[in-house]
Amino acid sequence: MSKLRANLLLLFAAALWGFGNVAQKTVLDHLDALSAVGLRCLIGGLLVLPFVLTERRLPVGAGHLASLARVGALFAISIMLQQLCYLGATVTNASFLISTATVMTPLAAWLLVGERPTASLTFAAGLTVVGALLLSGGIAGFSSGDLTAILSAGCYALWTVELGRHMQTHGRPFTAAATQFLGAAAFALPLGAMHGNLSMADAFAAGPELAVLGIFSTAFAFGIQIVALRYTSASHAAVIVSAESVFGALGAAIFLGEQTSPAGALGGAIILGAILSVAMSNRTPQARAPLQTDPIQPFDAPVPAFAAANPGQEEARHAPYRDPSSLRSS
Repeated sequence: MSKLRANLLLLFAAALWGFGNVAQKTVLDHLDALSAVGLRCLIGGLLVLPFVLTERRLPVGAGHLASLARVGALFAISIMLQQLCYLGATVTNASFLISTATVMTPLAAWLLVGERPTASLTFAAGLTVVGALLLSGGIAGFSSGDLTAILSAGCYALWTVELGRHMQTHGRPFTAAATQFLGAAAFALPLGAMHGNLSMADAFAAGPELAVLGIFSTAFAFGIQIVALRYTSASHAAVIVSAESVFGALGAAIFLGEQTSPAGALGGAIILGAILSVAMSNRTPQARAPLQTDPIQPFDAPVPAFAAANPGQEEARHAPYRDPSSLRSS
């Protein structure tokens, strides 16, 4: 898969997350935040689980389980913090503060794997944060929920880098996806049962929203990101998935009747311009050294839509190393 194609897939994932924000908002009319996270991740995990069997014959390198555990734990923490921040932060503040993961990710990639960002990438990441600030209408005050949103952004940045490193070293995208989704469900559902309003009646009432979140915003969107991070850097991916805020504003306008100010429209245009510059760029941040010495075997088993495009064996063998980058989240 080419880097351009991977970037376009990430843009599609951002669209799924953005439009899914409508369901993420309305699902809270029926369920508490942790129960909603647990059920959407459970649905996503069950959808991906059968495809794990197609990877059972792929070789497993040293450190695979430890790497998988780190990725799964960071994902669970990130997505739960993102939901919890809405309890004490306004939607406007939370949307902007979580988007700061765009600039945190290149920094995390530099510190953790030596992925030195290019000047153009740094400028584009800064532009997306400025655009997100304009799109959200600015922030007012600062609360504990805002701090939670910043912590969520930081965890998403770490998760993106670790996920990219894991994918480029070990592969097995379905195993990684199922582990993350089912692991997050195992964390969130007991907490929702103890401290929330989790019940069969409430879950059925939230059925349409959970279907959208579980199928499209979780299984497909995060699945796309997991696959794409094998072919593009973590820093590039962070900038591209920041388009979620633009698609979220568009979805709110279409389905909820919310209107965007002229400043917000300008912010959206700035974000899209920054994304376009990164998506079309052929320059990749330089890393200290490759993370592996042996090529990852290609995925030649049948795969769902979000991972249908896989490299041939020769392309996988000779492709140059590309280092790791949602935090999206949805």
